[in-house]
Amino acid sequence: MSDLNVPPPSSSKPERFDPTLKARRQAALKEGFLGIRPAIIPTATWGLVTGIALVKSGLSEQAAIMMTLMVYAGSAQLSSLPLIAAGAPLWLIFAAGFIVNVRFLIFGAALQPYFQSLPWYKRLAYGYFTTDMSFVVFMPRFGHAAVRGTQEQRWFFLAMIVIGWLTWQLSSLLGIFLGTIVPTAWSLDYAAILALLGIAIPLANSRPMLVAIIASGCTAWVAQPLPLRLGLLVAVVVGMSAGIWAEHRLNKGRA
Repeated sequence: MSDLNVPPPSSSKPERFDPTLKARRQAALKEGFLGIRPAIIPTATWGLVTGIALVKSGLSEQAAIMMTLMVYAGSAQLSSLPLIAAGAPLWLIFAAGFIVNVRFLIFGAALQPYFQSLPWYKRLAYGYFTTDMSFVVFMPRFGHAAVRGTQEQRWFFLAMIVIGWLTWQLSSLLGIFLGTIVPTAWSLDYAAILALLGIAIPLANSRPMLVAIIASGCTAWVAQPLPLRLGLLVAVVVGMSAGIWAEHRLNKGRA
């Protein structure tokens, strides 16, 4: 596997004339695809269940399609459905969506060194397409890179977010279509849970990650009574803090 942490050799020629550029780009894109590949089936299952839930909640097919294309956030979509069905005010619906996705502020801060040299509109585009899985695959791979913001790192990330977006949209649109066919009696809640477990279990490959998963899981369970799903936000903060603490202790023990 090529070392994508190493920046390309300096050259006085413009980048478009670099004979190795195409090969480096292809290698980075391929590694990005291989990195996100284990999450494709769980993501597709989650998207399918979300698409069905949108229609079953009472949204029209047109409204469901617009939501999945514009929002692109399963947790925000599902959190907003009970509020929409109950006729909650618009500000409350937006507030609930913001709270369940505030974790992306943390993700964005961690990813900032890799994209800070890009124009604002490109950073905005990367931010829109960023998902939990792209973040958790990217950071272990490049979190300790000596040089951050190389083209290879961005190509790696680009491959992941493109595959993730296509997987989500296609499966969600299929779920919206099937939502008019699947009987209401078919409870798909467990399918969604299994899909998320399929994403989370492969990530438990180190002690800090195990600590983070256990801490966030226990916190989410205890914090269920909190309004507006604030328990999710608390669980994210506690899980990340516990993971950072565990990694610090592990590195300190090795020193």
